[in-house]
Amino acid sequence: MTAVNGVERLTSLVQSITKAEKIKLLALDVDGVLTDGGLYIGAEGEACKRFNVQDGLGISCAIRNNLIVAIITGRQSEIVCRRAAEVGITEIYQGVKDKKGMLKELAVKHSLQLTEVAYMGDDLNDLSALSIAGFSCAPANAAAEVKARAHFVTAKNGGEGAVREVVETILKARGEWAQIVAAYISNGQGDRQ
Repeated sequence: MTAVNGVERLTSLVQSITKAEKIKLLALDVDGVLTDGGLYIGAEGEACKRFNVQDGLGISCAIRNNLIVAIITGRQSEIVCRRAAEVGITEIYQGVKDKKGMLKELAVKHSLQLTEVAYMGDDLNDLSALSIAGFSCAPANAAAEVKARAHFVTAKNGGEGAVREVVETILKARGEWAQIVAAYISNGQGDRQ
């Protein structure tokens, strides 16, 4: 790595932290973000999705620390509703064709500026929402066009702890992560993952 590349990476990291510390709402795509992107479809329709428990615990921590977490997905799935209920997500929007419009609606609903809203997506249908989010995030295996426009790209792939990375980044930037860890050390939190 050259000195120029090192400076560019450090500058990018500082900018990401500055954007992350303002975040009050995190909206997530599902397939390829909360899951590995695989779809298992049987004769009766969608059979299952694979979710990551570290993402689940991260989401539980986020919600308990006043970070609103929402799901915005273009697909319809009862499995998504079930998983959301397990980790405490109550803002679930499925069958959404205009993710940018939905993200704007969420900001208005919660009286937030778009600079206070993060969005994580992995493919071309997420670009419009990513383009307006105050902190746009993508998993490591996102489409190249998505990663090129994201403020933050995780080291992990979708469905493999990428959401947890984003949650930790936001909570660390807000100065809350050390207290969260200390609470687990002292008595645990009883989270469902």
